[in-house]
Amino acid sequence: MIRSIRFLGAALGGLIGIVLVIAQLAVFQPVPGSTVLVVAWVVAWIVLGFTLLPYLTIIPALAALRAVTQLSTAEFVTAIIGLFLGLLLGLLLGLPLSNLPAPVGTVAPLGISVFLGLAMVGLTVAKRHDLITAAESIGILRRGPAEGEAAIPHILADTSAIIDGRIADIADSGFLYGVLEVPRFVLDEVQRLADSSDSMRRTRGRRGLEILARMRKTGATPVVVIDEDVPGTPEVDSKLVALAKRNGRAVLTNDLNLNRIADLQGVRVLNVNSLANAVKPALLPGEELRVRVIQPGKDAGQGVGYLDDGTMVVVEGGAKAIDSEVEVTVTRVLQTVAGRMVFAHPRQG
Repeated sequence: MIRSIRFLGAALGGLIGIVLVIAQLAVFQPVPGSTVLVVAWVVAWIVLGFTLLPYLTIIPALAALRAVTQLSTAEFVTAIIGLFLGLLLGLLLGLPLSNLPAPVGTVAPLGISVFLGLAMVGLTVAKRHDLITAAESIGILRRGPAEGEAAIPHILADTSAIIDGRIADIADSGFLYGVLEVPRFVLDEVQRLADSSDSMRRTRGRRGLEILARMRKTGATPVVVIDEDVPGTPEVDSKLVALAKRNGRAVLTNDLNLNRIADLQGVRVLNVNSLANAVKPALLPGEELRVRVIQPGKDAGQGVGYLDDGTMVVVEGGAKAIDSEVEVTVTRVLQTVAGRMVFAHPRQG
């Protein structure tokens, strides 16, 4: 198509050159070798038309078409509304300006309309989420779930859940149902960890990126990267909570502070650590365990060991059994926000 436009431009350029030569032919007659000058003049117009016409027609049109196809439905609707409002403002301002003497009275209304139309398009698209939220809050707009969307939850992933590594196993087990959304600012934070000078942070960041890549290719839970953001909010946790509140999404994390902030603001939280604690075997007072004591406890005489699932076992009087395995009897189980703690004493006899 561009080739055809170029040939059309060459033809139009040649025609313009010939018309200008005919209109100004007397200019060339007194000059010796004017035939060569006329031919060069027409050829120059042909080259100009061949070169410029695609950039004045088809190339801008294709760029505009690509930009429109990349817009989401919300962006497209808000762009149309913004254009309408901008042109309306341009009309209201242009009417008094049209009474000014020419050429200001002719050019100013058109310039004002174009400027305000483009400005309102950019403004409404950039602020579309805030505008929709404001319209919902005052009752102008009542947004319901799209078809099939109500049954498929959307979950925002936090950096801590991504670098933790257990997210892939949870998704493969089928417990993580829905669409896992990774905001771009969270992905950037994971990337910064992967580029960190600290070896431990770098390893966790790279593992997080590898897990996300594997989940996107072969995971049972769809993983998508979204470009939604909350301008004016620098903290990642605050951005996640704001995005979750915006569309009623949940947050997947194992960050205790984010968990508390989200709970206070009525956002549903899927805490990986809470899930891990929930699936640990239930222990009751009187049950017997075998545990290896690895370190002293906080109180005098206490020893601390861990079960295979990571549960901490505090053994009363176990300080003297450090670096050895002992048979213990459970005395009580304490469930905390950080996890489960088991208190026990060495088995008698």
